[in-house]
Amino acid sequence: MSLQSVSRPAPSAVASAVTPLSPLPPHWRSLPRAFVHEARKQGRRTAMADSTNATLSYGDTLLRAVVLARILKRTVGPGPYVGLLLPPTVHSTVANIAIALLGKVAVNLNYTASQSLVDSSIAQCGITHVITSRKVLDKFGIEPKASLLFLEDVPAQVRLTDKLFGAAVAKLVPIPLLGAFLPGLRREDLDATATVIFTSGSTGDPKGVVLSHRNVLSNVHQVDLHVGLLPDEVVLGILPFFHSFGFTVTIWTVLCLGKKVVYHFNPLDARIVGDLCEKHGVTMLVGTPTFMRTYLKKCEPSQFKKLVHLLLGAEKLKPELYDEIEETLGIEPQEGYGCTELSPVVSVNVLHDVTTPDGRTVTGNHRGTVGPPLPGTEIKTIDPDTRADLPPGSTGLILVRGPQVMVGYLNRPEATAEVIHDGWYNTGDLGYVDADGFLHITDRLSRFSKVAGEMVPHTGVESAILNVLGTREPCVAVTALPDPKRGERLFVLYTDEMTLPPAEVQKRLLASDLPRLWIPAAEDFHRVDAIPILGTGKVDLRQLKAIACERQRG
Repeated sequence: MSLQSVSRPAPSAVASAVTPLSPLPPHWRSLPRAFVHEARKQGRRTAMADSTNATLSYGDTLLRAVVLARILKRTVGPGPYVGLLLPPTVHSTVANIAIALLGKVAVNLNYTASQSLVDSSIAQCGITHVITSRKVLDKFGIEPKASLLFLEDVPAQVRLTDKLFGAAVAKLVPIPLLGAFLPGLRREDLDATATVIFTSGSTGDPKGVVLSHRNVLSNVHQVDLHVGLLPDEVVLGILPFFHSFGFTVTIWTVLCLGKKVVYHFNPLDARIVGDLCEKHGVTMLVGTPTFMRTYLKKCEPSQFKKLVHLLLGAEKLKPELYDEIEETLGIEPQEGYGCTELSPVVSVNVLHDVTTPDGRTVTGNHRGTVGPPLPGTEIKTIDPDTRADLPPGSTGLILVRGPQVMVGYLNRPEATAEVIHDGWYNTGDLGYVDADGFLHITDRLSRFSKVAGEMVPHTGVESAILNVLGTREPCVAVTALPDPKRGERLFVLYTDEMTLPPAEVQKRLLASDLPRLWIPAAEDFHRVDAIPILGTGKVDLRQLKAIACERQRG
């Protein structure tokens, strides 16, 4: 069965935006400009807190960012990029804002990656200075190849003149005149680079995704209009800032819209996460199904009693976990979809009614989908082989067009041209848009194997194995290696939580209605201590394949 032969009820058009996107607010001429306006308006309202008990109001956040920007001006040199190797905390957020106020480009480096990947990111941007902390370097064992500025040393560098300057600029200077003191507000251009976020490298070398101020602010605006954020929304910030969702949503969406964010540096510290949600009355949790599964296991449901928005993405939200969330917390999870190159949000289920492409009104949360597209976002599918547009409702490669589409890959015009054509970004994911305008994700093209000429989805095989095991625990992961007879063969890595032996799992799969080509051989099951996971919560596909190669050779 070919991918293009699968069809679903068709919406009214090949590509359509659910709703148009209204213009950005007039003062949103850059990220720092949008933040400064909100900081002046919110003043004493709490902007952020974290698990170290640091808390800052909007006014204090602006003051500290202005002072830090003045210190950075003396130290970071003339280059446009400044690196940060820091987990999500109050202090690292202030550092991101300070870099923007200085008119530089913040590049948040992946502290969970290897030394070589961090070095590659630094080299690609020509970064000369990295802001970090000694604790981070000790914990992750990474030594960035650049001049290091330690947050622990900043207080000793603050002069009286810095404090006076900061107080005057943050509190007294009229906003239209701030450009005379803050370079980031001097020559504002929505199409200028706001950040470079490097891909995880889970399937290859990292590429630098260039996002403009327009990209990020448009996505902030889209999320606000689409999700319906609460006036007193309190967001849990557990995603790292080298993750595009962490950067766009838990820094700039929160601070440009006057909400509150609560940070913790390790999303797997379930008990701390539960305590923070309870203490601060968190109303929005943005994370992955993997993280959420841990919280359900180790936290008390009462700690999430204020939770309204539970936005989950980066991996498939399996039906078993959906049921468990509803049963345990009494709320509907909102599955969404995005990727770094799209700033990152494309679509997400919502808790209010939405209008379908043909004018009907339906509930905004359709289980098993990743929701309707954000305002101003168009989606279509194309044939993976011919690249021809497919009829409405057909499964194919998902293409997205909208204001959130990246500028391109840093210094890689050929790679950019491979994925962007006429404004359409090729996500590399497979799926379709149903008759109600909701997006369904089948899988990543890279998570399919061609076995004896048929496309076999790894996620589908994983779900079938979990089903015969009768468990909700993600104890298996599927990858594939070349096979001389069938083209590819499936490999299954499993942990001790797989309670049946491989031969019994294979026997039960053979007794199910699963196609035979989807069923791995018993000898191709291999035990591992843990399924490799990236810092973003996704399965590390590159490490998965490396383990399979090693086991095959062994």
